[in-house]
Amino acid sequence: MTHYLVLGAGRQGTAAVHDLVENGGATAITWVDSHDASLQTGMRRVARETGFKALRGQALDASDRRALMPLFTEAEVCLNALPYRYSLAMTQLALEGGTHYLDLGGNTQIVREQFELHRTHHRGAELCVLPDCGLMPGLGNLLVALAVDELGDCASVEVRCGGLPQDPKPPLGYMLVFSVAGLTNEYFGRAQVLRGGQVTEVDTFTGLESFEVEGVGPVEAFITSGGLSTTPETFAGRIDELDYKTVRYPGHHAQFKVLLDLGLLGEDPVRIGNADVVPRHMLHHLLEEHLSHPGEKDVTVMTLRATAKKGGKSLSAKLLDVHDERTGYSSMERTTAFSATAVAAMVARGDAKVGPGPLESSIDPKTFLAELAQRGIEVEVTRD
Repeated sequence: MTHYLVLGAGRQGTAAVHDLVENGGATAITWVDSHDASLQTGMRRVARETGFKALRGQALDASDRRALMPLFTEAEVCLNALPYRYSLAMTQLALEGGTHYLDLGGNTQIVREQFELHRTHHRGAELCVLPDCGLMPGLGNLLVALAVDELGDCASVEVRCGGLPQDPKPPLGYMLVFSVAGLTNEYFGRAQVLRGGQVTEVDTFTGLESFEVEGVGPVEAFITSGGLSTTPETFAGRIDELDYKTVRYPGHHAQFKVLLDLGLLGEDPVRIGNADVVPRHMLHHLLEEHLSHPGEKDVTVMTLRATAKKGGKSLSAKLLDVHDERTGYSSMERTTAFSATAVAAMVARGDAKVGPGPLESSIDPKTFLAELAQRGIEVEVTRD
């Protein structure tokens, strides 16, 4: 039984707290967010749905190190569901407080800095520091690890994943199922893949392909950044060809690429009249206005296909998850937050490798998939 510290009362944080109560063996949870209104709304929801009495909320700013430090020292496991810009500072607090730490990732360079902090800290060998515990990165990383565990060295591993509206609407056939900043971070820049067994950078929005997903219909997929996080580095030399592509409905790639080509994902201010405007900030505002559809239901799809270097064996994995009518949690909330809480529960039980190392080297993928199944998230794995 475990005292958890959860940071962030947004979509993923709320779903995470709910699941830690139901499936994480929580004896107590301290829940922190800078917005007291969001925190109180989340606490009322969790209390109503679970009846859990040992939930304490504190409205604190993530930059208030002095106020946060005591919360880290009293909790055994911290799950950080704040935006990735806070991850390095929260990792530092966790290491100083002697607390196992997990987050949802989102920026691979920050993840590398977290690993370096973990490696060099005097308490690092006794603690877990596991970024990338969501859907992608997260579940996808562990499916790649499962493929290598079972097949040995692989000729190719392909991962495809996306959160989609069940009823797509114009203008982009998409609805915001997580932070808009997280979305554009994936779409912009370069992605790491394996080519010839070596880590290689490729442009995002390349490699467009089309296929069918049973239960969803025609989709397209293209390269985005950050989804694999450290997985290419972990399996360099063991996998010849590895890439990840984001799944969307047909036409989304062409429509969004226009915005990309026009510079609307740029972060350098542009002078318009008497004001400096950051194009990406303006685009975020417009996307939140036009792609936020309260009440709309979503579906999450993920596929993996891996082929061994020798013997012709292959492994496939498939996930199709939908909005949960019982709890009201979206599929993206479930697949992201519950992936993280599954890891958190394993860490709390001692079923994770402590000391420096990425998620895909620290968590047994089969145990993890069993944890997900307990939460109603079934990944179908077939072997040929």
